Amino acid sequence: MAQQTVRWGILATGGIAAAFAADLVDLPDAEIVAVASRSRESAEAFAERFGVARAYGDWASLAADEDIDVVYVATPHVAHRSAAGLCLESGRNVLCEKPFTLNLREAEELVTLAREHDRFLMEAMWMYCSPLMRRLKALVDDGAIGDVRTVQADFGLAGPFPPAHRLRDPALGGGALLDLGVYPVSFAQLLLGEPDGVTASAVLSQEGVDLQTGALLTWDNGALAALHCSIVGGTGVTASVTGSRGRIDLPSGFFQPDRFVLHREGRDAEEFTADPADGPRTSLRHEAKEVMRALRAGEKESPLVPLEGTLAVLRTLDSVRDRIGVRYPGEPAPATA
Repeated sequence: MAQQTVRWGILATGGIAAAFAADLVDLPDAEIVAVASRSRESAEAFAERFGVARAYGDWASLAADEDIDVVYVATPHVAHRSAAGLCLESGRNVLCEKPFTLNLREAEELVTLAREHDRFLMEAMWMYCSPLMRRLKALVDDGAIGDVRTVQADFGLAGPFPPAHRLRDPALGGGALLDLGVYPVSFAQLLLGEPDGVTASAVLSQEGVDLQTGALLTWDNGALAALHCSIVGGTGVTASVTGSRGRIDLPSGFFQPDRFVLHREGRDAEEFTADPADGPRTSLRHEAKEVMRALRAGEKESPLVPLEGTLAVLRTLDSVRDRIGVRYPGEPAPATA
């Protein structure tokens, strides 16, 4: 029996929006019915590229389009609160790119709006929707490596990025932590939940954003996570989780895995690989399919990417920023660590 087609609107026309649209086009039960940008020319070019019927030169027109079942918000993260909030207030369901918002306060406002308007809301944390990452989590939850003791993860880009680049611009929420560090933090919290303690140190740019940050998260059960992100050095972008009876290693590109290796005491190493039918490791289809599954089921949030989990990650990112002294225009000064 054919699935009911889910009609998508796409808000913004940058690279991640194009990647998402390309994956949606390949899903037989998805249809892109409208796209919006602050530039009509950009929206029209995007619509022509992906065969989209309607192109809007403003966000409000897309938010008001009642033919849309769900809006994918793909703006820079500094605009997530305003863009997603506009859509929720207009009665649209929303999938919002990561990092979900600049800070916890904005994230809580979006969750409140979603509940007030009885709408679906989810962060586009595609790592959580990856079939292979779900397999890894199931193994850990089932005790394959015993009690989790340590998580290690890094994400660094070599750069160098000039001062005018968005990754260096405080007004655009620049820095390594929100763009890249969100992945190591989300990976650690996927396996261990919200930490009980946070310590961090960073090297800041002249503009006041973090060029590289190291964070140590601790849990009262004795587990810890050592995490690193950088926009001044290309790291291995690897991760591992060590337990009392084994270890799981993820190779480069851990947040979009195509394989991982399970090491258990007294056994040969076991390699788990992605099913070729799941598409390339860069595919965003799994988060799109999860949104559509949830909408058809009448769910207001996804069990794979629960809103409380998203809020918990923002609490950690806020705590890290408090400790390294990074704040963005309009935010209060960080609390004393």
